[in-house]
Amino acid sequence: MNEDMYPLKLPPSIRAAAERLAKEDGLSFDQWVAFAVAQKIGAAETAADFFRHRARGAKAEDLVEFARNAPDVPPEPGDEID
Repeated sequence: MNEDMYPLKLPPSIRAAAERLAKEDGLSFDQWVAFAVAQKIGAAETAADFFRHRARGAKAEDLVEFARNAPDVPPEPGDEID
């Protein structure tokens, strides 16, 4: 096995679904998995960029001030801390 290959172990049900979808898309299993991984990488990097952009310029003291101004009310049902 060369360094460009990775032995992928999938549960049978996931492998079967991926093989079916690859066939429907007219791709080999390996091509379909590569595209799926690339799509996931793109989504993860886009989310990271979004949050990095949103956090730019944020300061801890801003959060403290925000929390200080929060109303003193009981938590919503289901939000309690045990």
